[in-house]
Amino acid sequence: MTIIYLIRHAENDYLGKEKLAGWLPGVHLNDRGAAQAEALAEKLAGIRFQAIYASPLERAMETAEPIAHRQGLQVIPRPALGEVRYGRWQGQTLKVLRRRKLWPIVVHSPSLARFPEGESFSETQARVVAELESLRTKHKQPKSKIVCVSHSDTIKLAVAHYLGLPLDLFQRLTVEPASINILFIGQGHARLICLNDTQARRQPFER
Repeated sequence: MTIIYLIRHAENDYLGKEKLAGWLPGVHLNDRGAAQAEALAEKLAGIRFQAIYASPLERAMETAEPIAHRQGLQVIPRPALGEVRYGRWQGQTLKVLRRRKLWPIVVHSPSLARFPEGESFSETQARVVAELESLRTKHKQPKSKIVCVSHSDTIKLAVAHYLGLPLDLFQRLTVEPASINILFIGQGHARLICLNDTQARRQPFER
């Protein structure tokens, strides 16, 4: 059985501006996000991980680096853990996107949604699950533990798959910045152990 810690990257300025960052380069953690990344590393310091993987996007790598440093490991970038490819939607504000004809489909029937010049949610789910299965095979020793730092929709899509949740319901899950989500995945079975643990997000700002 492999224990996968799915961690959403910490906060960045695009979140505060309600803009869809997607795969845009140069989206870094802000000061609050950097503190959250350090809090994550502290919270996980007592767990021995076999490897630390991350989406290659800066905000994910920067979240993973303090965790890896505490573990004496290197962050391994994995493109398949990257954000949904939102195509022409990336970089735009949610205020603008809510006026698009595609918006209600994205919210209510995501299995039918394809982003212009981008991916569908089903394609994203397929690549993320294939990646997690590949990593699970790589780390198949009993109770191996790995970290995968990724993005909100990709994590929710992965969790929905392993729970057997229909794709059209995956938006009902909540995965906040700097949250920890834990999956136990064995041969032929999976369990969700933790969803949206935001203790690191609350520290040191909201005690």
